[in-house]
Amino acid sequence: MSLAIVYSRARVGVEAPAVTVETHLANGLPALTLVGLPETAVKESKDRVRSAILNSGFEFPARRITLNLAPADLPKDGGRFDLAIALGILAASGQIPAVSLAQVECLGELAQVECLGELALSGAIRSVQGVLPAALAARAAGRAFLVPLANAEEACLASGLTVIAVEHLLQAVAHFAGRTVLEPYGASGLLRESMPYPDLSDVQGQLSAKRALVIAAAGSHNLLFTGPPGTGKTLLASRLPGLLPPLNEQEALEVAAIQSVASHVPLKCWPQRPFRQPHHSASGPALVGGGSKPQPGEITLAHHGVLFLDELPEFDRKVLEVLREPMESGFIVIARARDRMRFPARFQLVAAMNPCPCGYLGEPTGRCRCTPEHIQRYRNKLSGPLLDRIDLHLTVARETTSLNPALACGLTTASAAASVAGARERQLQRQGCANAFLDLPGVRSQCRLSAVDNTWLETACERMGLSLRAAHRLLKVARTLADLEQVDAIERKHLAEALQYRPVSG
Repeated sequence: MSLAIVYSRARVGVEAPAVTVETHLANGLPALTLVGLPETAVKESKDRVRSAILNSGFEFPARRITLNLAPADLPKDGGRFDLAIALGILAASGQIPAVSLAQVECLGELAQVECLGELALSGAIRSVQGVLPAALAARAAGRAFLVPLANAEEACLASGLTVIAVEHLLQAVAHFAGRTVLEPYGASGLLRESMPYPDLSDVQGQLSAKRALVIAAAGSHNLLFTGPPGTGKTLLASRLPGLLPPLNEQEALEVAAIQSVASHVPLKCWPQRPFRQPHHSASGPALVGGGSKPQPGEITLAHHGVLFLDELPEFDRKVLEVLREPMESGFIVIARARDRMRFPARFQLVAAMNPCPCGYLGEPTGRCRCTPEHIQRYRNKLSGPLLDRIDLHLTVARETTSLNPALACGLTTASAAASVAGARERQLQRQGCANAFLDLPGVRSQCRLSAVDNTWLETACERMGLSLRAAHRLLKVARTLADLEQVDAIERKHLAEALQYRPVSG
C-alpha cells in the first residue's frame, strides 16, 4: 500500500483542531517532502522520525515520500505529529497494516485512533503539551486516543475516552500489527485530590469585610477592598476560593484544558478553582495573553476562578484598561497578523488598594502626609469605567491590635460556603447562571422591583451619580442578598445594603 492516513490534533489556543496526516510513497529518487504549513519544529520531525524508525529495527522506505498535514492553511507547530508521521510511513510501506481486521474490536486500526507524541531518536515517545484539549476533541469525534505514557493520566480526565498509552514506537507498531494488543489505560484514581483552602476564621474581626466576601462569592461579583496596610485585605482575598461552590465537570475540564495548554500540570489541585495573583509589574500580554504566537494570560488562567490584583493603582493604567471587555464578555480575543485566537476569561476580580500613596489616609495617628494633589493623582490611575464594573466597594478599617488567638474565631469557611452554595443553587435553578452574569433581559426579569422601590432606587442613583450600568450591577447585588436570605422578592433593605457597596461618584 502506498497511501496511508493517520489522524492527529494541532494546538490553536485552547482548541485542538483535527489534522489528517497523509503519507504517499511513489517511485523516484529517495526524498521526503513535508507540506501543510509546517513550522520549524515540524519540519525537523523528518529527521527524528527517520532515526526513530531505523533505531526501532524497521526499514525507512528508499522512495519518494510525500507527507501532507491537512488542512493545508492551518499552521502546525511542535513535535506532536512525530508519532502520527512515523505510523503513516510504516503503514504506507506495508510494515504495519493500515487496517488490522483481526483487531477491530480492540481498536487496532489506524482509522479509529488519533495519535499524539514526540519521538526521540531511539524511538522512545516523549510527552507533549496541550493533551487534554486534544483528548476532549478525540472523544467528541468518537475515536480512541494514542498518547505517550507520561500524558496518559491527563488524557484520562476526558471521561469515556479510550486511552492507549505507549512508551516506545515498537509498542505502537505491535499494537496495530496485532502482535501485542495494548489494553486501554486505566487512571490511577488519584485525580480528584484537592488541597485544603485557608479558613475564613483566621481573619481577626472585619465582620463587614467578611460579609462582602460572602456576597461576592454568592453572586460571583467583583470586589474592591480599600484600606491602610495590614488590615487584612490580602488575607481576606485569599479566602474567597474556599467559599465558592465546587467546579462542575464541564468547568473543571475547561480549567484543566487551559492549564494543559499553558504548560501547567492539570492534575495538581484538581478540580479546585484557580486563584491567580499576578504582581503589579505584570505587562499587558502577561495579564490578558499575547506574544508572537498568542498564549493565555492571567485572566485566562483564572477562568472559573479568582483573579486577585493587589496594590491595584500600582498596575500600569493601560494594562488595567484591557480588563474592561473581558469582565463583561467572559472571553478575550487576541488578534495578530496571522493568528486570531479566542481565550475564555470568565474570572471573578478581587482587588485591593490603599487610600493614598503612603497608605495611611484617615488614620487617627495623623501619619499621612500626602497632599490632595498626590492623592488625586494616585486615584486617577483607576478609570471610572473600570471602577464601574466592580460591584462591591468596601473600606477595610484597621482593627484593634490583639494577639489573643481566641479573637480570631468567628465565621468559618465551612459555614459561609454552605450559605453561598444555597444561594448559588437558587440562581442556577432560576436563571442558569450566577447573578453577576445576568444580561440586560435577565436583569429586567429577575430583578423586578415594586413601583415604590423602583422610584426610591432611581432617586438614590441620581443623588449618588451612578451610571445606568452601575444601577444594573446594584440590582444584581440586591438579587444576591435576597438569595442569601432565601426570599423571592428584592426588598428595600436589600437595595439599601447594595447601595452601601457603591462609591458615591460611580
